[in-house]
Amino acid sequence: MTLQTHKLLVILSLLLSPLVLASSLPDHRVPGGIISLPVAAATDEKPSVTFNSKPVMVVNHDDQWVAVVGVPLNQEQSLTLEVNGETTTATITPYPYEEQHIEIKETRKVNPQKNDMDRIGKEYNQMTPVYKSHSEHLAAQWTEMILPTEGPYSSAFGLKRFFNGQARKPHSGIDIAAPEGAPIIAPAAGKVVLTGDFFFNGNSVFIDHGQGLISMMCHMSRIDVKEGDDIQQGDLIGAVGKTGRATGPHLHWTVSLNNARVNPKLLLRADQPR
Repeated sequence: MTLQTHKLLVILSLLLSPLVLASSLPDHRVPGGIISLPVAAATDEKPSVTFNSKPVMVVNHDDQWVAVVGVPLNQEQSLTLEVNGETTTATITPYPYEEQHIEIKETRKVNPQKNDMDRIGKEYNQMTPVYKSHSEHLAAQWTEMILPTEGPYSSAFGLKRFFNGQARKPHSGIDIAAPEGAPIIAPAAGKVVLTGDFFFNGNSVFIDHGQGLISMMCHMSRIDVKEGDDIQQGDLIGAVGKTGRATGPHLHWTVSLNNARVNPKLLLRADQPR
């Protein structure tokens, strides 16, 4: 498929499908899920809601103020919010994520050397403020995202990962298998807040969709946007690659909400592949 054909299909899809199809907000109360919790009537002033002392998304939905909270993958049993200074608790149900065992030929990507660790530390200091950020504007399509590229899912969200037999952090996004050079588009509108070539993630683009909702696209062969760009859903941001820690060309897509990595499929538009 040519880039022009791909962009035409995206435009037709946006024209033929309403921006908001879902009648409800995502509510999947498991580690790596999203909780939507009514916290006040819409006639009241917008409440202040925090989790771990940091602000969370609050939207006006069905005549209520609703807190929309990302559940960390390591969250157990319950999650406690503060609403205008008072605590409220939501129960978290355990979820049996499967294991994934991967063999990496470049052993430095599994056991980095000291100079690699210095680089990784600097990159962590770049990425962390992005994940912790909270801007007020929220993309209109935040619950109606589209897949950033076309292809089958090759690695699921939340997998308990083992690299060369060594346990590592759970898979914090979804992988989509696609040929090198295939177009990558914006899943929703937002601002490009960080780009770069990172040790593990390779060429990556971070998009701020608003209110603590961040997309990160990794392992890209090419980046076609720059920091500060305002982009719309479906805009071209780069191309699929295999940079960083990757065994072959694919797109890794992470979605973070209030600095918790959540399953991107929870925010996909109804007509997108599951």
